[in-house]
Amino acid sequence: MKKNEIQIHLIALAQLLRLDRDQFKDFTTYNQYKKNQIYQYRNQILSDVLQVEMNAQSFAKTEYGKPYLIDHSEFAFNHSHSQKNYALTHSLKIQDLGIDVEDLDRVVRFEALAKHAFHPEELQTWQDLDFDSAFWFKVWTTKEAVLKASGLGIRLSLNELNTHAHSINDGGICSHPQLGSFAYQNFNLGHVMLTVSWRSALSCKGFAFPKIQIIQH
Repeated sequence: MKKNEIQIHLIALAQLLRLDRDQFKDFTTYNQYKKNQIYQYRNQILSDVLQVEMNAQSFAKTEYGKPYLIDHSEFAFNHSHSQKNYALTHSLKIQDLGIDVEDLDRVVRFEALAKHAFHPEELQTWQDLDFDSAFWFKVWTTKEAVLKASGLGIRLSLNELNTHAHSINDGGICSHPQLGSFAYQNFNLGHVMLTVSWRSALSCKGFAFPKIQIIQH
């Protein structure tokens, strides 16, 4: 892996699950099956990258619930799944990573969630864009990715974080006193909005985006 490279694996959940929900006696059993399949896929990808077999005992969680590898602290990873897709990101060079994926055809209470979760500036931009759904997903996935990268998760109210998401550009940087500064890159892949974030210091000289590779399975 080249310097500063971030790799992302994206796969449809249908490829991982193989069994339909109606084949399970209840929703809890189905969810456990889905979780096991996701973890099995995650472990296989990380095993291939590190050339070391990964299993449940290879992982631990921080006090805020972010998973990490016990014997490979220099290796960062994070994952996310939507109703239809799963995304896993990892890097040997960048320590604080976060990722979020959302299906662009997801049925969402856009306005209600925006009023609850968007910073006033984000809400205004969305309104100025005539309530564009792609921009909504850009803001939403950026917030989730940044909070996951920070390790703080939902302990910070979403509307306190201004992502400065741009109507055209697919990437930027944002900061918050409780989190620090994080850069992010958005990818609108047609069927999903995918955003990856990493810690990046503010600088008058600007910042350089790492090389990001997306592997669709």
